[in-house]
Amino acid sequence: MLGSINVTNIKLVIKKMVEQLTQRQCTACTGDSSPVSEEDIKQLKPQIPDWKIEDENGQLRLVRTYEFSNFKKALAFTQKIGDKAEEEGHHPSLLTEWGKVTVIWWTHAINGLHENDFIMAAKTDQIAGD
Repeated sequence: MLGSINVTNIKLVIKKMVEQLTQRQCTACTGDSSPVSEEDIKQLKPQIPDWKIEDENGQLRLVRTYEFSNFKKALAFTQKIGDKAEEEGHHPSLLTEWGKVTVIWWTHAINGLHENDFIMAAKTDQIAGD
């Protein structure tokens, strides 16, 4: 059965799932909000396949580095992510360097991952043109 799977079809399915995340809006999150469960992560992570989940001091975070041909393009991308973060009311950690930008999403209020982080990771990919 696996031999009949079309890679192009798989990419289209993943693209459609990401588009679904990009159509959603972040919801208000407080310290009482629940982080995503392991099952939620299993459902959401395939929708942002190029992102890594990293554990920093017991807090899960979504991390991705984007590459650019120069600092000016990296800085412009950083500004676009900042504008979208302000619009959504959910803010990442951004490291802008010559030729690359590292974006880290996690929810400070719950010290971990919330569905908002996956939404914003998908929107970040959309901005990058992935």
